[in-house]
Amino acid sequence: MTNAYAPNLSHVGVSCFDVDLMVDFYTSVFGLHLTDEGYGRTFPFKLAFLSSQPNQHHQLALAQNRPEGAVSTVMQLSFKVDHLSALRQARTKALDKGATNMKGISHGNALSIYFTDPEQNTVEVYLDTPWYVAQPHGDPLDLDKSDEEIWREVENVVKADPTFKSVESWSNDFKAKLKHH
Repeated sequence: MTNAYAPNLSHVGVSCFDVDLMVDFYTSVFGLHLTDEGYGRTFPFKLAFLSSQPNQHHQLALAQNRPEGAVSTVMQLSFKVDHLSALRQARTKALDKGATNMKGISHGNALSIYFTDPEQNTVEVYLDTPWYVAQPHGDPLDLDKSDEEIWREVENVVKADPTFKSVESWSNDFKAKLKHH
């Protein structure tokens, strides 16, 4: 038996101006639930912990410690969904709660929407495709088209890319690389 060192990223913390505003946004848009909140001793400011999983106390920690006027340093917070209908639902919920800068992008290996939350942090909601193409890759994604149109267009684009392969093939290649390290 080996004890391989393999940390697993389990949650993220975000500095906020207004924790209550952010709790409302993330619980309303993503169905996260507030698991705990209060003022920290080690981190002496208001904290809130959110999760959608009964086996994870928190997936998102929010801290009211962002200095006034500070710009967001969050590159993106990403949420995964399983269907195009869920991607559309996320778009609607986010816009209804005040999200801005909404755009759809096909990465070939994923179909994504990006927007900014009420404190200008970038948020991504995505679903995986069965295909791989080298990243970065980005084409416009129009979620107002039918599922069939979207899947056909994405498949045509990725199959024309010289780096195209199935996700299964990419995964096997990656496993082989990991084995050698």
